[in-house]
Amino acid sequence: MFSQTPVYDRLVAERGDIPVQVRGEADRIHRQLAQVLPQVPTSQPSAPQSVFEPNLPPAAL
Repeated sequence: MFSQTPVYDRLVAERGDIPVQVRGEADRIHRQLAQVLPQVPTSQPSAPQSVFEPNLPPAAL
């Protein structure tokens, strides 16, 4: 992505490739969570799709 910019190359040499490290850590956490948390189906007929799309119409005021 930034491999042709001298500033980025210098920062990587001085500090390490932080974006790559962050992606790796995020992937590791995602794998651990997948082992611990139960898999929930993405669409549940009884649950609203979002707070903006309720299953039932709002009650009259």
